[in-house]
Amino acid sequence: MSEVIDVLSISLISHTNAGKTTLARTLLRRDVGEVLDQAHVTEESERFVLLEVSPRGEAGPAGRIVLWDNPGFGDSARLAAELGAHDEPLAWLAEQRFDRPEEKPLRSSQRAVANVRDHGDVVLYLVNASEDPATAGYVEPEMRILGWLDRPVIVLLNQTGTPVDTEARRKSEERWRWHLASHAAVRDVVSLDAFTRCWVQEGLLLLRLQAFAPEARAEWMDPLIEGWRDERMGALAGSVEALADLLWDAARESEAVPEGWLQPLERRRAAGALAERMAGAARRSNDRLIALHGLEGEGAVWARGKLEDVALPGQRPDPLRSGMIGGAVGGAVGGLAADLASGGLSLGGGMLAGALLGGLGLGGLAWAFEQIAGPGAPRVVWSSDYLTRLAHQSLLRYLALAHFGRGTGAFRERVEPEFWRPEVERAFDDRVLARAWKQARKGGPEDRARLVSLVDAAIRDCLIDLYPGAERLLAGSRPASSSASRG
Repeated sequence: MSEVIDVLSISLISHTNAGKTTLARTLLRRDVGEVLDQAHVTEESERFVLLEVSPRGEAGPAGRIVLWDNPGFGDSARLAAELGAHDEPLAWLAEQRFDRPEEKPLRSSQRAVANVRDHGDVVLYLVNASEDPATAGYVEPEMRILGWLDRPVIVLLNQTGTPVDTEARRKSEERWRWHLASHAAVRDVVSLDAFTRCWVQEGLLLLRLQAFAPEARAEWMDPLIEGWRDERMGALAGSVEALADLLWDAARESEAVPEGWLQPLERRRAAGALAERMAGAARRSNDRLIALHGLEGEGAVWARGKLEDVALPGQRPDPLRSGMIGGAVGGAVGGLAADLASGGLSLGGGMLAGALLGGLGLGGLAWAFEQIAGPGAPRVVWSSDYLTRLAHQSLLRYLALAHFGRGTGAFRERVEPEFWRPEVERAFDDRVLARAWKQARKGGPEDRARLVSLVDAAIRDCLIDLYPGAERLLAGSRPASSSASRG
């Protein structure tokens, strides 16, 4: 069996009930420990493998990064005062026996300190980002204790409550950085919330941690980070494909209107069939995204519910939620609405005014569809504006999952896709999308490849705008369009 080297050992530390175990679940992407809304739930230090890279050659060692989830600090002011009264504070603390129930906070602190002393190469110290650092009385004594341990500390702003924009995140980090400037052990302050983190933020944290690997093991960090990046880039490429498949198929979808097409009932039936197929396609696309992001159980249930509820507010009724179309497909692709794109309808040798589409038999929903003529029977299709709306909402769905933390669950309301709407609107050029829908109806492999590139570029632009520095993770990893040959 190959030797395994601990390349970097990370100690997760905070005041009690600040969310260490919840963040550990997010970083590890699995349920570990016990999460309760009470103090001192974690009583022992627990070791987990965060990343691992395969051996170098058949006989070479494997490398890994380990993460320690520790008991929380408690009664910090008293403990710091006691430690400050001794010439060798850590030695004094190691000798103490805190056996009485009322000494549980001190016992938890003792174990956390011992873990950093014996195992930690670097400390991730969590604070509640919603607190004012000047009034968070536990921070100062705990910083003094960590200073005696002489380990580099990265402060993580956790429990932000909701996603925040780039400027608000920067200001929050600067406020904490200024407050902690007198503590030499603090090397950086970064935002990483267990409920609303983006996977890009985890990658940027890994790049920061690389500087703290012991010199003898530092060469391992590149392959470890690259292995993490390859996995995430695979999920990104798969997500791009899932969204491009949905958009490509929607742009090419149509439903023929048989004889009697002037009758409102036939047009209503055609529109209903189109909407019902779209609902099923959106559900399948959502499930692909959920699987690519490693969600299962309650997390997958949450994500399905949230993704189905993504909607861009509009003034017009929603054809897929109103139940006014035959089939009443419900909210599976909620909010996907479109304007009537064509001003008229060519049929035979004449031009019918766009107002005729009001006779589709769909009431106020007529604007959601186009009718086009061809060699055979007329067809009902999704309008260009509808498809553009679908592209925007698909990107919102991706961002909702990209920010999903394992801590979500009871805090599901924290991830609101609508928060990213301005980013999505900046990421897509709607005129370019309109051309893409026309090209898709002609249907060549090169047209689909261009659509894949549009989706990929939009996702990357959003991530880079939201998280400066993300280009370091995203550069040079464009997806290969595995289904570019689809017709």
